[in-house]
Amino acid sequence: MSQVEGFGTFLASRRSTRDYLPDPVPNDIIEEIIRDGLTAPSWSNTRPFMVAVATGDVRDRLSEEFLRRWNAVKDFRGSGLKAKVGTILRRYGFPTSNWLVVKKYHKDLLPRSQKIGKDLYSHLEIDRKDTDSRNEFWARNYEFFGAPVELFVFTHKSLGKFAASDAGLFMQNLILSAHSKGLGTCAQGAVAVWEDAVRNEFDISKNYSLLCGICVGYPSENSINQFRADRIPPSDIIPPLLRD
Repeated sequence: MSQVEGFGTFLASRRSTRDYLPDPVPNDIIEEIIRDGLTAPSWSNTRPFMVAVATGDVRDRLSEEFLRRWNAVKDFRGSGLKAKVGTILRRYGFPTSNWLVVKKYHKDLLPRSQKIGKDLYSHLEIDRKDTDSRNEFWARNYEFFGAPVELFVFTHKSLGKFAASDAGLFMQNLILSAHSKGLGTCAQGAVAVWEDAVRNEFDISKNYSLLCGICVGYPSENSINQFRADRIPPSDIIPPLLRD
């Protein structure tokens, strides 16, 4: 096998991990994967992002707060008028940041989102109409799927999409570094809706906003980690020429 083929195989072997062992990840390993992340290219080398590392008690407090907020709003859509009004007045659990996370996908992207959802819940043997089981699985996001480490990635507001691009490059290097060390990861948009909760634990400049989270830990043997999402072919993202 050539080095190029070996690299491609390594990339393809990386999957999102959604159940973890409780074993702690050593601090030097966390620092090492962050250092590897920082080898990615950056807009004028500005590195317009920050990474808040939640472990131990901080990780547990954030998980508990996220779960409280999720439980306060999870039944909002299916509740009666009185319950809806009460939830709106309390506002507890409503997103405090990144409302985009809870918006419906654009029609251009919706089919891919629907397919991964259908395939994942089918793998879990959860019926489409089983709201309780679907909510229970979604809540696992706020338990960080049992991972002992949750990274919160913030981007500098002044660079907008360029900061997000830099953060994405950094995250991919970090995720692949973790994969090379036998660690599992899962990038999470779900935790980006309550930035204020994260700010209550970390001293983060107002110039930065929360982009997403990343679970980090050692994968368990749970069958969820055997799920394999389809990878689209390059032709799906390469537009045709207007002229030959």
